[in-house]
Amino acid sequence: MEPNVLQKVYRRLREEANKVVVGLDGPFELLVVALFTGGHVLLEGVPGTAKTLMAKTLAHLVQAQFTRIQFTPDLMPSDVLGTTVFDIATSSFNLRKGPIFTQILLGDEINRAPAKTQSALLEAMEERQVNLDGVRHELARPFMVIATQNPIEYEGTYPLPEAQLDRFLFKVVVSYSPMADELEILRRYHHGFDAHNLAAANLQPILTAQQVVEARQLINQVVVEEGILNYIGQIVAASRQSPDLILGASTRAATHVLLAAKTLAALQGRNFVVPDDIKFVVTPIFRHRLILKPEVEIEGLDADAVIQRILGQVAVPR
Repeated sequence: MEPNVLQKVYRRLREEANKVVVGLDGPFELLVVALFTGGHVLLEGVPGTAKTLMAKTLAHLVQAQFTRIQFTPDLMPSDVLGTTVFDIATSSFNLRKGPIFTQILLGDEINRAPAKTQSALLEAMEERQVNLDGVRHELARPFMVIATQNPIEYEGTYPLPEAQLDRFLFKVVVSYSPMADELEILRRYHHGFDAHNLAAANLQPILTAQQVVEARQLINQVVVEEGILNYIGQIVAASRQSPDLILGASTRAATHVLLAAKTLAALQGRNFVVPDDIKFVVTPIFRHRLILKPEVEIEGLDADAVIQRILGQVAVPR
């Protein structure tokens, strides 16, 4: 699969997604980049902004196995990972796999589960494996976690620890659609659109999950010049020295910027990374990793504003 072929695949993915997802081109693009990069995504938005629909649409387009988990305060790690049960007939223990044994996992309202259950995802997200009773179980390829959380409702929630936040490639903010897009959504529902029946919307798969894995080999061949590597390093260093922050970007964040920028370049039909690729991916990669000083938040600044400050301080390579 050549870069221009991958670009055509990406265009077809967006065209098909537009049959069911309206006005969310930016968030959907980041979902696609994350899938081809091999990363996970945290979707933050109020209820009813098509976060689940985007995840289901992406899974349908790449023919990936899709599973949804509704996170609740009483959810146990075994409810996610699975457990071993004793079979009287064979006098042996057998694994009863949990919903994590899938390809695209939607963790709905992930911050409603306690820390113990949230941490059950850590090994799976990083190592693509699950250890149960000392036995290692490989997860399918590709494996992607798409988690959602409500930004305004805090009662009965458990904030995600920094260790888990750092596992997410992107934090994508899903806001309300413009009026024109809202009207288009209303027209579609008026004419019989059903978000629970994607097949009825004539949504055609574009490629297979195995082809997604194979495409990553092509993305690995994207050229990154030394000046681009230095640019990433300077941005990360500037975040750690920023007077606005208690905690800057991690080393994992730096590697995520590199990998996501390579994927973005390939999806746009290029075999080399340019500075604009870096600028595009830095904000969704950094925004959930930075910890702002209290006085900065009092001034009304958020992580995105601080990231733009940081980018403005670093010279762009020619």
